[in-house]
Amino acid sequence: MAGCCGTHLISTLKMPYEIKTEHFAGPLEKLLELVEAQDLDVTLISIARVTGDFINYIKTLGDKVDHKTLADFVAMASRLILIKSKALLPNLELTKEEEADIKDLENKLSLYKEFKNAGKLLAKLFSTGKTAYAREFLQDTQNVFNPPISLDNQNIFKNIRSVLGSLEFLDHKEEKEVAKILVTLEEKISELVIRMQKIDKQSFKDLAIGKSKGEIVVLFLALLHLLKTQNISMSQKNHFDDIIIKNL
Repeated sequence: MAGCCGTHLISTLKMPYEIKTEHFAGPLEKLLELVEAQDLDVTLISIARVTGDFINYIKTLGDKVDHKTLADFVAMASRLILIKSKALLPNLELTKEEEADIKDLENKLSLYKEFKNAGKLLAKLFSTGKTAYAREFLQDTQNVFNPPISLDNQNIFKNIRSVLGSLEFLDHKEEKEVAKILVTLEEKISELVIRMQKIDKQSFKDLAIGKSKGEIVVLFLALLHLLKTQNISMSQKNHFDDIIIKNL
């Protein structure tokens, strides 16, 4: 099946599909074509009935198709032979994998048929040049406004006032000033110097307890400054471990 819809569907279904000539289509397309030619439903028995026709079609491909695509047809044929064997020999025991394989093909073929029909419909719709469509049973219906019995002018006015009243707070926002306490780098350096004079060893985790994110950032910058001026030493055993600060 030519067209983006069919090609995308085959890709979605993980079924190989390559178009070589205008008269050639992939295994799933050909199988559906044979099923539809006999006016059969897409079922296990129906697929079994067209197996012979499918295999005969493979024989006619000859050099029209490359080896990879031909292998796809052969793989499909082997699955169809299994289906036909199951149809002819009901007592034939299949593995769970084989049973699932048969059911999978039936589902894919049924889904492929739906998308193929949808593709034809979409192509027809797009050919008209129209980009929007309404429900067909409403196309000739006159648009009318049919309000409930309880809706009158007074009721509408009441509800509008209620909505507007709920929006009054937007014009009367309370303005609040939030005083943000700023900590300077110099203040934090002085604080650390005094603290390290009293305590020889300190962890960064203990220093950061109870402090805001902004204050912790300033604290770390202050430590880096003291490390640079060789007032302290800092060590960390492993990545993400606590930092140990020592007074020099």
